[in-house]
Amino acid sequence: MSLKKIAELAGVSVSTASRVLNSASPTCASRETQDRIWEAARAIGYVPNEAARKLKKAAGTQTGRQTETRSVTIVMARVASLEADPFFYELFRSLEVELMRQSMVIGQILYAEESLAESPAETDGFIILGRCSRQLLERVSACSRNIVGIWRNSMDFDVDEVLCDGEKAAELAMGHLLALGHRRIAYIGDCSYESRYVGYCNTLFRNHISMDYSLIRPTDQTREQAEAAFRELLGQKTSGKADFSAVFCANDATAVRVLEILAKQKKKLRETISVISIDDIEESQNTKPFLTTIRVPRDEMAHMAVSLLLDRIARGHKEPVRIEFPCRIVQRESCYPCR
Repeated sequence: MSLKKIAELAGVSVSTASRVLNSASPTCASRETQDRIWEAARAIGYVPNEAARKLKKAAGTQTGRQTETRSVTIVMARVASLEADPFFYELFRSLEVELMRQSMVIGQILYAEESLAESPAETDGFIILGRCSRQLLERVSACSRNIVGIWRNSMDFDVDEVLCDGEKAAELAMGHLLALGHRRIAYIGDCSYESRYVGYCNTLFRNHISMDYSLIRPTDQTREQAEAAFRELLGQKTSGKADFSAVFCANDATAVRVLEILAKQKKKLRETISVISIDDIEESQNTKPFLTTIRVPRDEMAHMAVSLLLDRIARGHKEPVRIEFPCRIVQRESCYPCR
């Protein structure tokens, strides 16, 4: 009956609701349809495993009360909304699918640091997405000791962490460009204590390539700032004030906009500019040319985060656990040998 209710609330068929709730793939339905279905599922506290619900109810009956489904609070530490960043949107969706598989529900979604100005709703634990400050973690820790963070690099906090090293990802991307003969490589992305920027700089240093700060554009990694930054770089290149043959973007959202601009400026450029980035979001497979990027294993990271949280709730471990997933390059069509 719950699945029928979700389909009714979302205005879709039961088969469509079932397909979306059992898959993190962005291709199973339109983004708007998926959002409606997941919102309806959260609204009614849907848990798909009927057998698990019966076991919980039976266990609760033996102790004189009904055991409730576990509730998790998701804290989005880096973005103000899911729509603001495609990577975090897809990571959140992978996490939502995994929580549902484990008969858990998302009780609350909090955005950015100001979201914990007041005490959050009652919860069995927290999963934090994205690099957070110590102040934010202290506020979360005051509510629960069951905390798992999903971020790029270890924060050296006393909580469980699931990582995919941003510095290593950047070095992998830069190494690919260097192997193609590029030496003049521009950077667009966050430069403030950012591991991807560190990886960019370190790769240049190790290869005895001087830093050219005129090729570095700090941004908040949104498409709007990416466009302004890259148009400025292109202007310097066409006027002869700067020279580069490749661009390393800190995330795919930036790279997608860079490729769109390059497509429009193709006739004005004397050479083809290579573009590489990090994340491997769904949109990176639909660009022209297809985007070469570094894959961050979102599904695997979401699965491990939920597993760690369940084990922490069950008191299966007390010391903080740190699990790092490797990244890998996805070679497509946006990188070319330097001429």
